[in-house]
Amino acid sequence: QVQLVESGGGLVQPGGSLRLSCAASVFTLDYFAIGWFRQAPGKGREGVSCINTRDGFTDYADLVKGRFTISRDKAKSTVYLQMNSLKPEDTAVYYCATVSRLNGRSCLRTTTYAYWGQGTQVTVSS
Repeated sequence: QVQLVESGGGLVQPGGSLRLSCAASVFTLDYFAIGWFRQAPGKGREGVSCINTRDGFTDYADLVKGRFTISRDKAKSTVYLQMNSLKPEDTAVYYCATVSRLNGRSCLRTTTYAYWGQGTQVTVSS
């Protein structure tokens, strides 16, 4: 059973930054995909960013392009989501998810993933 542990959430003012972390033992493997998703109160879970370590492909939702960056530290078995220029509408619970192979599926879709973390709250407010 794969276990994912997110951390790094918190309260930040508009325009501020946070770095979320997602740790899992499987991240020491050579090939896998990781997605970051978020869910605001009363809304569905949406894809934010993803990375496929098989080919280095990354993708971002239009709402976060240019502000968020996904990266991986293989030595620390951790994937990060650097979030800059945060806005109140970025407030949500953020989740990471992983799957061993995409098999042609979009890495920004919730249905692609087999394993999920418990989530970390991000609140952007003055």
